[in-house]
Amino acid sequence: MEVTVVGAGLVGCLLACYLARRGHEVTLYERRADPREAGAERGRSINLAISERGIDALRRLGLDGEVLAEALPMPGRMMHAIDGTLSFQPYSADGRRAINSISRGELNRKLLDAAEAMPGVRVHFGHRLTGIDDGVLTFDTPQGPVTSGKTPVVIGADGAYSAVRAKLQTQPGVDFSQSYLDYGYKELSVPARYGDFAFDPGALHIWPRGRSMMIALPNPDRTFTCTLFWPHEAFDALDTPEKVRRHFAEHYPDAAEAMPGLADDYAANPVGNLVTMRCSPWHRTIGPTTIGLVGDAAHAIVPFYGQGANCGFEDCVELDRCLDETGDDFPAALALFERRTADTEVIARLALDNFVEMRDKVGSRTFLAGKRVEHALERVLPGRYASRYELVSFSTTPYSEVERRIARQRRWVAGAGLGVAALVALALRRGK
Repeated sequence: MEVTVVGAGLVGCLLACYLARRGHEVTLYERRADPREAGAERGRSINLAISERGIDALRRLGLDGEVLAEALPMPGRMMHAIDGTLSFQPYSADGRRAINSISRGELNRKLLDAAEAMPGVRVHFGHRLTGIDDGVLTFDTPQGPVTSGKTPVVIGADGAYSAVRAKLQTQPGVDFSQSYLDYGYKELSVPARYGDFAFDPGALHIWPRGRSMMIALPNPDRTFTCTLFWPHEAFDALDTPEKVRRHFAEHYPDAAEAMPGLADDYAANPVGNLVTMRCSPWHRTIGPTTIGLVGDAAHAIVPFYGQGANCGFEDCVELDRCLDETGDDFPAALALFERRTADTEVIARLALDNFVEMRDKVGSRTFLAGKRVEHALERVLPGRYASRYELVSFSTTPYSEVERRIARQRRWVAGAGLGVAALVALALRRGK
C-alpha cells in the first residue's frame, strides 16, 4: 500500500518506520528544510523528557539504545527557592527510575535517519501542504506549486496547526476545538560553567514562583535549556535589557548568575503559545482517499506532564496494533484507532492539572509531605499501590486505566485503615 505521511517531525518519522516495517511504501512530506542541514529554529528547540511510553515505542524498532545514548537521565526534580535553597524530589519511591532529557532537534535528526534507512521510505523537504482534492495533494515548494499522484491513504502528523486536519475540518460532522492558556513560553539557555554543568545534571530543575515558573533540562554539552512559562503580560512588561536583568536578579537569582547571555536570549527568542486541541473524529474517507491524524494533529496537549512526544510515539504503537487487528485495512484500522481518544482526553487533563502542581505546589510543605507518604505506600505495598506519576511516566498502562487504578487504590487505602497507616508511619520513621 502507498501511504503518504505529512509531517516529518518526531511522530511522522517514527510512524514512517512502523509503516515501512509492515511493507508499505511511505512518502514523507515536510514543510521545513531538512533540519539536519538547516539546524533548529531559534527558541523552538524545547528539550523533551522521554519516558517509558516513548522508550517502548523506540524499543519495538530497535532505536532505544541509539536515542538514549544521547539522553541524560533525570531521576527527580530540583526545586530552586528564591533564597537559593535547593530541595530534590525523586520521581520514584526507590529513586532509581528516571525520565530522560534529550534535544528535540537531535531526536528528530535520529528519527529522520532511521526513516530514510527503511526500505520504501522517501522524504521530501520544503513541501508545504496547501490542498487535498480527489486524492491528489498540492504543495507549495521553493520551486513553485507541485502535486502528488493519487494516494489512497494520507496521515497527518503535521502538528498542532495541522494542514491535514484543516482538510478534515471542512467535512460535515467533524468537530474541532482549541483552548489556549493565558500563558506563553520562551526558551533561554545556561552555558557550561568552567567546562562543567552550572547545576546538577541529574534533575529537572524548577523555579516555582506562584503564577509563573522556569524549568531547565540538561544537555550532553553541559549546557541547560531553560523554558519560562509566564502569563503573556509578564513577557510584555520586560521590554528593556535592564528590566530583564533586574527581574531575574530578584526572582531567579541563582539562574541569573549563570546566564551571561540572558538579556540577548530574552530579546531574540520568540514567545510561544500553549494550547490544547481536540478533533473528532480523527479520520474520514473523502473520495478515493482515507485521511487520518496522529500525534498533535489529533490531540495537542500542553507540555507539563512531559507526555507530548511520549503520547505521540504511543500513537504509532497503537496504530500499528490496529493495523495488525484489521489486516492492514487502513480505513478499518483508523476507525479502530479512535478508541485511543479515551486515553488522550485523560492525558490532556492531567497535563493541565500538572501545570498548577509544578507552578504552585511543588515547594509547599504539605505537597512534599504528601509525596513522602505516597512513596512510602509504594514501598510497603509493592505491586498494589503506585502513584499516578509512576503509572504515567514509568509504565505503558493506558492513561484512562491509570485514572481508574488511582481511584481503586484510594478506595482500598481508605478502607484498609489503621493497618496501612501503621506501615506507612514505620516506613517514614525509617527514612526509606
